Amino acid sequence: MVNHASALRIVPAPSAATGGETGSAEDARLDLVFQALSDPIRRQILERLDRQALLVSELATPFAISLQGVSRHIQVLVRAGLVQQERSGRISRCSLDVGPLLAAAVWLNRYTKYWQQQFDVLAATLVQIDARRATQIALAKKRARSTRRK
Repeated sequence: MVNHASALRIVPAPSAATGGETGSAEDARLDLVFQALSDPIRRQILERLDRQALLVSELATPFAISLQGVSRHIQVLVRAGLVQQERSGRISRCSLDVGPLLAAAVWLNRYTKYWQQQFDVLAATLVQIDARRATQIALAKKRARSTRRK
């Protein structure tokens, strides 16, 4: 059985005393990153930028939305720090900045220990269920053999 009390345990964030950022500034940055990642078009833009820097017009090509719509998505990514934009006149080239993704991954990784513990509990429970089932099957076979002999 899963201990539901452990599901409520919160992993403390790094404090300023340990060299971490203040909670509100870090939280605000993470909010922007997770907000940016919440849209499938923005995630696809990041995937395309993973391979190379692209012009906004090149980024807009696969999407069935206007160039202005793609530009708005890019601005959300820029505010989150996930995309860097270089302008030369009317031409704008975008490139990926993975720093904020790393910060989000570190934040998510803090919960890895919790989930690993939950998976360990699940694995132990499944082993117990399999052992009980094997015992029941063995007993049923033994009973079946003994009733045939009579």
